[in-house]
Order: sequence, then C-alpha cells, then structure tokens
Amino acid sequence: MGLIDYLKTQFLEIVEWTDDSRDTLSFRFPDDDKAIKRGAQLIVRESQVAQFVYLGEFADTFGPGKHTLSTDNIPILTTLKSWKYGFESPFKVDIYYVITRLFTGNKWGTANPVMVRDKDFGIVRLRAYGIYDFKIVDPKVFLKEVAGTDHHFRLDEFSDTMRSRLVSVFSDAIGTANIPALDLAARYQEVGDALLPAINPVVTSKYGLEISSFIIENVSVPPEVEQAIDKRSSMAAIGNLNDYVKFQLAQSMTQGGEGGSGMANTAAQLGAGLAMGQQMMQAMGATQMTPGAVPPPVSGAGAAPPVIGAPELLSPADAARALGVTEADVMATIQSGELKAKKIGAAFRISRAALDEFLKS
Repeated sequence: MGLIDYLKTQFLEIVEWTDDSRDTLSFRFPDDDKAIKRGAQLIVRESQVAQFVYLGEFADTFGPGKHTLSTDNIPILTTLKSWKYGFESPFKVDIYYVITRLFTGNKWGTANPVMVRDKDFGIVRLRAYGIYDFKIVDPKVFLKEVAGTDHHFRLDEFSDTMRSRLVSVFSDAIGTANIPALDLAARYQEVGDALLPAINPVVTSKYGLEISSFIIENVSVPPEVEQAIDKRSSMAAIGNLNDYVKFQLAQSMTQGGEGGSGMANTAAQLGAGLAMGQQMMQAMGATQMTPGAVPPPVSGAGAAPPVIGAPELLSPADAARALGVTEADVMATIQSGELKAKKIGAAFRISRAALDEFLKS
C-alpha cells in the first residue's frame, strides 16, 4: 500500500448511519479515530438529526439530507476551531445521530396509589395506567440532560425516568381537577388532552422532548371500594325490595315440585321473611295511628302471662284526642265521676270499655 492509499484510509469521506432498531434514541458515530476531510459527505436520513460536538461543546446541527462539509455549512465549528480562512486539513469531531421520529405505545402507571379527595368516597386511593407517545424536539437539550456521552442510548434506559415524571404530573392534575372518581371513566380522553399543556413545558425544557399524546387506559379504586360500589349497584338494580321478595317467593313456589325439599325450605323461608316484613310495616302503621297505645305483655321467660280479654288502656291525653277535647276536660270528667278511670300512682288510666260507656250515656 502506497502513502497516498494509507492516508485515504485515515480520513472519513462519507459519514452516515442507518438505524436498524426501534428503540434507539441517540447513537454516536464510530469514527475509529479517523478524521473528517474537507468536502466529506454527511448523510442524514429522515427522522434523524446529526449533532456535531467538538471538545465537549455543541457545534453545528444538520437535518435530513446530504451535506458536503465545508466552511460554509459548519460555521459554529469554524468558530470553535478558529479557522480564519476556512479549513483545509482534516479535523476530528464527535457526531451524534439523534432519532426524531415518534416513539409510540410507551407505558406509564402509578407505582403507588395516589391519594385524592373525592366527593363520593371522601379520601380515596387511585391507581392509573396508560400509554403515551413522544419525540425528541431539541437534540442539544436531550444529549446534554439525558443521553450524555452514551454511544448508544436506548429507550429502556429512559423509560423509568419518563414514567415517574408523567405520574407526578398526572397526580398533580387529578388532585386539582376535582373530578369524581366515578366520572373519570367517561372523561379519560378529556383528562389526557388536558394534561398535555401541563406536561410538555416541563419535559421540553428539561429533556428536550414533546409528548404528542397522553392516554389514560384505566383509573381504579382499592378492592374494598370496588366491592362497596358493586353492592350499591346491586341494591339499585333490585329496586323495590318488597316486590323482589315476592318475585323470589313466586319463583321458588313454581320450582318447588322440581326442586325437592331444599326448594320448599327456601320458599318457606322467603314466605316467613315476607310475612315478618309485612307485620313490621303494620305494627309501624298502627303505632303512628294510635300513639301512646300500650302493647300487650310479651309472653316468655320472666314475663306475666297475658290476660285474655284485657281492655285496652288509654291515658287522659289519649282519651282527649279520641274525644276531641282538651286533657283538662277529661280530668274534670274523671274527677266528677262521669268517666270511670283507675289511678295508678300519680297517673290515670281509662279502659276502652269505660270510654265507650261514657259516650253512650
């Protein structure tokens, strides 16, 4: 090999890089310690930006196309190297290819629940996850703050940082939006679009990136809250409880012949429950219609046996309401002997029969 041939092997005449991966964010061109000669061809493909770095300082930036390197199109590098009359001799510089295409389908999610105030549940813990798309819009900021001098910077090296940043912004937005947790499902797209103006200024200035879409796929509450929501929905679906019990009773009775003793027992239990409910409703209605009425003694251990045919007792106030007079008039009638009453302690009690007899006289 002659001297001229040897020198040619030490100079770069064509600089290009073909990205054959789907997760590369930036790549430092391997120059193998070769220098770039005057008139060399720099090829930058679509979705690429070539950034020159000279002695740790950012020099010229080249977009897609074929560029012939000369003094005219590398003004920053010319200034850094103090080429007063243009460069003739080869020079060395680091060349970084930065990928500017859209990176889609990146996942984000809350590692820990987000505490928020909710008008339905009070303080509740929310978890959320989804996907986002982004691209590099400022190669210099990205190289300085993110990739650094990494010769091959990939997406997985940056995903954790982006995820934590997005979750932080999401948490702040949800906390200040005051959107009820039950309404978030119907407003995923609205919330995602509203987050972009809050996210992009931060990630652009700090990382040189732009989030083109932020999608919320799910926001969930803790399991115990989900169970409470399910129970509430079930009760709403049942509607009128009395009608539901009647329906279940009718179904059990219809299937009693086929279901055997188990189905019959179920029907009996439903019937007993329905009867008990009706009795309770009747007792409540009777209490409202005749206030102050004394219920009959309850039979059982420690209770006196009921007296068959015992008259219903009324207080003077009850008798006054039944007669449509004042309690003072009733007391005057008792003291005159016209209305029979029994004095128990300091109170009078009037039997229903005595009241009927008074009305007939």
